[in-house]
Amino acid sequence: MKFSENWLRELVEIKADRAALAHALTMAGLEVEELTSLGEHLDGVVVAEIISAEKHPEADRLQVCKVDAGLAEPLKIVCGAPNARVGIKVPLAKVGANLPNGIAIKAAKLRGVESFGMLCSAKELAIDTDASGLLELPLDAPVGQPLAAYLGLPDASFELKLTPNRPDCLGLVGLAHDVAALFGSAVKATAQAPAAVTSSARRGIRLDAGKDAPRYLGRIVEGIDPTARSPLWLAERLRRSGLRSISAVVDVTAYVMLELGQPMHAFDNDKLHGDIVVRHARANETLKLLDGSEAKLDEKFVLIADEQNALAVAGVMGGFDSRVTDVTHNVFLESAHFVPAAIMGRARKLGLHTDASHRFERGVDPELPRRALERATELLLSIAGGKAGPVLVAENLAELPVPAAVTLRRARLKRVLGVEVADVEVARIFTALGMQVEATGEGWRITAPSSRFDIEREEDLIEEVARIFGYDNIPTHTPAGALVLAIEPEARINELALREQLAARGYYEAVNLSFVAADLLARWGFVDRLVPLANPLSADLAIMRPSLLPGLIEALRHNRARQQERVRLFEVASVFEAGNPPRETPSVAIVACGNARAEQWGEPSRTLDFHDIKGDLDALIAWGGEPSRWSVHADALPGWLHPGRAARVARDGQTVGYLGALHPQLAKALDLGPDVHVLELALEPVLARRLPSAQPVSRFPAVRRDIAVDLPEEVSWSQIEQTVRSTLGTRLKEVQLFDRYSGKGVEAGRKSLAMGLILQDASRTLTDDDADRCVREAMAALEQTCKAKLRG
Repeated sequence: MKFSENWLRELVEIKADRAALAHALTMAGLEVEELTSLGEHLDGVVVAEIISAEKHPEADRLQVCKVDAGLAEPLKIVCGAPNARVGIKVPLAKVGANLPNGIAIKAAKLRGVESFGMLCSAKELAIDTDASGLLELPLDAPVGQPLAAYLGLPDASFELKLTPNRPDCLGLVGLAHDVAALFGSAVKATAQAPAAVTSSARRGIRLDAGKDAPRYLGRIVEGIDPTARSPLWLAERLRRSGLRSISAVVDVTAYVMLELGQPMHAFDNDKLHGDIVVRHARANETLKLLDGSEAKLDEKFVLIADEQNALAVAGVMGGFDSRVTDVTHNVFLESAHFVPAAIMGRARKLGLHTDASHRFERGVDPELPRRALERATELLLSIAGGKAGPVLVAENLAELPVPAAVTLRRARLKRVLGVEVADVEVARIFTALGMQVEATGEGWRITAPSSRFDIEREEDLIEEVARIFGYDNIPTHTPAGALVLAIEPEARINELALREQLAARGYYEAVNLSFVAADLLARWGFVDRLVPLANPLSADLAIMRPSLLPGLIEALRHNRARQQERVRLFEVASVFEAGNPPRETPSVAIVACGNARAEQWGEPSRTLDFHDIKGDLDALIAWGGEPSRWSVHADALPGWLHPGRAARVARDGQTVGYLGALHPQLAKALDLGPDVHVLELALEPVLARRLPSAQPVSRFPAVRRDIAVDLPEEVSWSQIEQTVRSTLGTRLKEVQLFDRYSGKGVEAGRKSLAMGLILQDASRTLTDDDADRCVREAMAALEQTCKAKLRG
């Protein structure tokens, strides 16, 4: 929100200088993002008229001008501005003036010709950034008048960074209420008188958009002068608010928007056909907008149309074909109320951000359209003439919001703020903010104006008192009280410890957005049970991520594209799955590529493979103290994993994640090599830990028996290990796989595995017979469950 300080001071008395005003606004939650002084130090700068302009005898780009500055004789000025010409009125800095940019004006010779002053651009006067030529003033500007007096300078341009809950301050009148409350004054704005109706021109209005557009007002103004120019005061207020003057009609609608906060639009009435219809767009309907772009619409857009064509995208931008032009004599002014949900995201979907959409998305006072329409009519008639028709109204009162009274308790206010605010001051604050105040035994009943959508509960009223009373006036106390320390459960590993563990294994933590693009997920094969956003920031951020891996792989690609060959990243965050409500699951994922080890000289370099990622998984599993509850399987793999170099991870038989190399087709689509490996697990199983308990060390020696078994190729090692462990129970301390063989001497489709069984008893020394019995039991179980045979 950008505005002129002088304009604001006309609306409300401010008993403070510029710096104090800026500080007060910021401390009240209306942050002053930028403050620019305009037209300071313009003593000696006056309005002048160029009465002759001749080419400089020694320079092609200079002109020797005679300038009338209201003195006895014209002044000779050498000027190089491209727009210097006879008849225009421009600022003249006379000899002795000191411009804001530090230039001191003196009589001088320019290429042999004397010059007694300087004709100035807006930038040289520090009133605008335009330095393309001389600042051209209206032709009725009085010659010789000080420029500061003529333009209403000095002034300042304030730019506020408003939070979305304060759309009422997107108009100067709304902002004036806050300023009045801050400085103990009152808003000077008076009720808007209705314009005299001197024409019977009317047009029907139909509301067919339901609750999205519950109020629409219009008025026909006939016979305006299309050549009329906006007066200087209006054009200057627009310019100091960041808008340029275009035409009388457009300037009036922009001015009313800045003053009241109500966006408006003007149509060329002669280009309209029949009634105005407020409706939803049809599927694939298109409309050429004012900026020349073509908007492709869907049923979620609200349109302003007539009985033949679409005219404007409601709350966003008008249409090109029905625009007001230099030959428009009859206009149709519209002033409407649209619910914020109907406008949110619509401009962004079209690649636009307009002043209208900025306001309607946040909410515009539903009672403002009539006042704005009357104000615009008043201004337009005074500038361009014409005859105003009656105000045309279509509304659905049942769909319009009704302000509700909110109770504020005196005791609650004191408890939250920590300071007692006098009843008189509380009443003054709310009254100055335009609210209705009713005193009660315990406090007050407050009814906010229709423009204050943010006042819903008692806490909102307490916030209003705090920011107007002044945060600086609230004493600071050191908090006191006993702090209860959270007890870390022993059966769960701390998330920070998990991050430290992964960092110790050479991984860097990544933090990605929770939103991803639908087309990226489609590449991975994620098409079911997705959670789309109702109002995404952009098309690339439209879906809540169902997995951490797409985002991590994009980060890996980003690093690979910047000459990082060895990349190792991890992320601990949530993934989302459709449901009622959507389900959020904390997860941990790692991605890696490049060499298995960082550059070193101790061993030959080799490319990362499946077993390196499996080693990271084993380290995480071992950390929980229950590796026997975990297993990996080669079946039921997702489509984004390599079918021969990947595994499904299970805990207690339940799938909790996957690991392995990316599928070659996916890697190719993402422009990645075959060395990219990934691991993703549900977080809670990884953090689960067996409570540590002390166990006596056996006083008896362990016995080792090595066996080699012949079994089908499809039998996994995890199945073999589980079978042996469940069969031998506590007698088996460890089972170690130390050889795998297939080829000559082994049938096709089978393999030979050699393993060592470490046996130990806590109560006695195992004999050879005991060890042999254990081997026989293990082999019997393997023969039954895994179709294994003992090799000789």
